[in-house]
Amino acid sequence: MNQNKTQLTEEEIKLFGDLMPEELAAIVHSGLNRRHFMKLVGLASAGLLASHLIGAEQLFARAIDMEIEDLPEVAIENGVTVNFKVNASSKKVLIDSRSTLLDTLRERLGLTGSKKGCDHGQCGACTVIVDGNRVLSCLTLAATCEGKSVITIEGLAKDNELNPMQAAFLKHDGFQCGFCTPGQICSAVALMKEAKDGQASYITQDIRANKSSILLSDDEIAERMSGNICRCGAYPNIVAAINEAQTGKDVEQNWLFAG
Repeated sequence: MNQNKTQLTEEEIKLFGDLMPEELAAIVHSGLNRRHFMKLVGLASAGLLASHLIGAEQLFARAIDMEIEDLPEVAIENGVTVNFKVNASSKKVLIDSRSTLLDTLRERLGLTGSKKGCDHGQCGACTVIVDGNRVLSCLTLAATCEGKSVITIEGLAKDNELNPMQAAFLKHDGFQCGFCTPGQICSAVALMKEAKDGQASYITQDIRANKSSILLSDDEIAERMSGNICRCGAYPNIVAAINEAQTGKDVEQNWLFAG
């Protein structure tokens, strides 16, 4: 039995038992794989998860440890094996030495949360966290991540609990179409570490103060998040979400449900 299999909660077992009974035994014994997960996504698209909201939310809140499929040798030129941690799980994958981190995450590891927007490092949709620092994964060669730790949007939730930044984005409606949201949230999480470490930005008033921690104003947050583009224009809500996540204080919502 696979010792690293995904441990299902009672709600998740009920979800698979009701909607995918033919797969339940294999899932419990060997864990989830890409086929199971994609089938569940199809059921979600068909609107069949309404009666299993708790199990579905738990499942989608955390990363699924997919098996890495080997590519035929003819498909790999200048192959290099990369060993690194992705969302706290050790990975070993043979890739083309020219492969970007974004393509490796999406196409080889099945972590499609990080989005390919411009593919030129200009929109920020592909932002992930490498060794605590935010990087544009579309401009980062996967081979340079040897021995490093990579965190994607799928790895932020812990034990079925959303990261405080994710919860703040939900509260303040910091997304609309959602395409840029994974990059926005990863960038915001890393931004918190930058502020805690006292890193200055372009508009920091006194860069010689060498503060150990910076309490970010709305203008500072906007400046530091300027590399993440939201075509829907949810910027005020994003700033409010980051403000609440950093201070830990309740920030009043600046939007209301219609009616």
